[in-house]
Formats: sequence, structure tokens, C-alpha cells
Amino acid sequence: MTTMAFDDAAARLVETGRRLDARGWAPATAGNYSARLDDGSFAVTVSGWHKGRLTVDGIMRIDDWGRPLTAGKPSAETELHLAIYRLFPDVNAVLHGHSPEAVGLSRAAEGQSEWVFRGHEMLKAFPGNATHEAEVRLPIVDNSQDMAVIDTAVTPWLLEPGAAPAYLIRSHGLYAWGKDLDEAERVLEATEWLIAAELAELGFRRAWKQ
Repeated sequence: MTTMAFDDAAARLVETGRRLDARGWAPATAGNYSARLDDGSFAVTVSGWHKGRLTVDGIMRIDDWGRPLTAGKPSAETELHLAIYRLFPDVNAVLHGHSPEAVGLSRAAEGQSEWVFRGHEMLKAFPGNATHEAEVRLPIVDNSQDMAVIDTAVTPWLLEPGAAPAYLIRSHGLYAWGKDLDEAERVLEATEWLIAAELAELGFRRAWKQ
């Protein structure tokens, strides 16, 4: 699967939203999801919908400037989705979650511009990476109400060798993407697992030192 018709994308985004909500990655009305459509427009979640109760009425179409093509108000963060699509033309789906682990790591890593994963078998879940003997760098940028500020801050990091197809906004959440919704969800899930594993390791190390 790469691009899809709107009806197919809407149904898939609803399913994805419910799965991510069940994992605790979409509390309240947090999170937003999108997919590139076969006519060059985009399907995106409508602002304010709870992802665990999402229906196709909570999905709308926008053009590549973020202008609505159907009824609804897209999230203000739609600009960040479109920036990823422009930066990576092969990307056809973007997912944004708000897990407590991802937010917690971003806050614990105060002052750091990235978190480096090393040696995990789960690194092989990232596209193009066939070994655990690798380093994958997860960029971390500060939050802002101005999406252009976030985009400007993160873009250079995303173009660095070894950058994950994902990034953290501090105190906010995780963005992940892929060539289709399946790959984007796999990247999101793998990154969330890696974050949880690193936090668990740090906790164990602190406990053993006491």
C-alpha cells in the first residue's frame, strides 16, 4: 500500500486511531494522523476528535497547503505533517502520538537535541536497517505554538545520517512516518518500545546503584 483513495484512507485512519488509543498513546483528544491520497491531497484527522471514538466523520481532506477540501477543521499541527511530506516525497503516512513514556523521555532529556538508540534488536524495525549493530538517532526539539518554529528546528536533524523516521517534541509527543500506514505504525510502535526499554534500563541502573 502506498497512496489510497479517501474512503479507504479514512477507514484505515479510524482503525489506526482506535489501536493507538488502546495503547494509551492518544489520551483525551490528543494525537493526529494523516495519509497521502492518490489524487495528491491528504486525509487528516479533524481537530478535537477523541481517537478512541473516531469515525470516518472525523477524517477530512486537505490540499498540500493545508486548505480544507471537505468540511472540518484540521489540527493546527497539520503543518508539521505537510512539512514531513514535502521533506520526504516517499512518505505517505504520518502519525503523532502522546504516550507518557515519550513525553517523559523528552522532559528527562532536558537540554539534549537527540536520544541515541544502540544495540537493540528492535532497531531492525526501522526501514532500511537490517542489524542491531547500529545507532539510530531520535531528534528532540522544543515545543512551540508556532509550527514553523518546530519545523525549522527539526528539519536539519532529520536530514542527518542515522536519523530515525521519527522525532520528539519536548513535553508534547512523538511523530513517526513511513511509506504507508502500516510502516508508519510500525515505526511509531518500535520507537515507543525503544523509549520504554531505555527508560526501564535507566530505572534499573539507578535502583542497582542504591
